[in-house]
Amino acid sequence: QVQLVESGGGLVQPGGSLRLSCVASGFSISRFAMSWYCQAPGKQRELVARITNVGNTNNLDSVKGRFTISRDNAKNTVYLQMNSLKTEDTAVYYCDTRSAVGKDYWGQGTQVTVSS
Repeated sequence: QVQLVESGGGLVQPGGSLRLSCVASGFSISRFAMSWYCQAPGKQRELVARITNVGNTNNLDSVKGRFTISRDNAKNTVYLQMNSLKTEDTAVYYCDTRSAVGKDYWGQGTQVTVSS
């Protein structure tokens, strides 16, 4: 059974940092691309960062230079290092992977609030 569990969210001041973690079970992340999405209140869920099974990454333009996605295949875990956080980064952040047949699996999300 595929399961994704996010953690690491919280309340942080503008300019601060957080590291989100997504622990996967039921499959090996080494075989699949992994992504982080965010969803702010009243907005659609959008892709923040993605890392392929061979380690290639791409980020949303608004987070380039601030957020870094990485993976630890031995721990079956994907991370999102978030630096220089802004109030507009406030959202629920979700971990996602897509199976070989195109089915998306989501975690429960972790809340990130950037506020002074």
